[in-house]
Amino acid sequence: MSDAKSAQRWGMLADLVADGEVVILSGAGLSTESGIPDYRGETGRRRRAEPMTYQTFVSSPSARRRYWARSHLGWRHIAEASPNAGHRAVAELQRRGLVAGIITQNVDGLHQAAGAHGVIELHGSLHRVRCLACGRRTSRHALDRRLRAANPGWHARSQVINPDGDAVLSADEVESFRTVDCESCGGVLKPDVVFFGENVPPSRVEECYALTERAGLLLVLGSSLTVLSGYRFVRRAAARSIPVVIINQGPTRGDGEALLTFDAPLGATLTALVRSISSGHPLNVHVRRVVPAAPR
Repeated sequence: MSDAKSAQRWGMLADLVADGEVVILSGAGLSTESGIPDYRGETGRRRRAEPMTYQTFVSSPSARRRYWARSHLGWRHIAEASPNAGHRAVAELQRRGLVAGIITQNVDGLHQAAGAHGVIELHGSLHRVRCLACGRRTSRHALDRRLRAANPGWHARSQVINPDGDAVLSADEVESFRTVDCESCGGVLKPDVVFFGENVPPSRVEECYALTERAGLLLVLGSSLTVLSGYRFVRRAAARSIPVVIINQGPTRGDGEALLTFDAPLGATLTALVRSISSGHPLNVHVRRVVPAAPR
């Protein structure tokens, strides 16, 4: 594609965002620049992690011990992560009144840490814990303190942190770890996230559908859209002739429904987008692939 056509498509993106009523749909690719790996992108391909499923977690005490041991160590990595340029750019666009809403598939809380508000956490948050018996929600920091107290001599180390704060540990390190139960009722504690094999609460899905249907633009950031959980909003937008633009490193499941897709780094691209809207100057970022508009 010629430089002139590429510049034209970046200009289309800047104009669409500048018109406002943008709904952001973000995925793990937006957080990789903060050091949090993903399952399917550039960092995910270097890992062979199999995520915990809901069915395994609720049915197996040994699986819960394994999850909490690995997560207890890996949680520190998530808790210490800082928002990157992409998160800050999204928050700035929202501050300027151009973003009508943010739907994130991420569970790391980095949108909010960057200053964004009203974020719909489609898959929940690792910063909260829920009791499966009484439903009480508590902070992950409080659970971290309880787990540290229950495991005073446990000093595991891991060089590999998988997505969602899952640290790779030896069988002996897992076996020596002690879990804790709900302080209110003694029930099983689970991170307040949607595991694989678990459904997103219907009310949350409907809230996201309603937000999508009011959008002037659905802007997908850092998601391969492999899982229907996020892809359905792209399908809903396209079915209602709401333009969809995707910025991601690598192809996505939603490319066919998108008006434009860009293969580009998220932090630099979104920073340049904000700068372009502020100055009226063309975007200037390194792009590996720009897909022409799909037939509508």
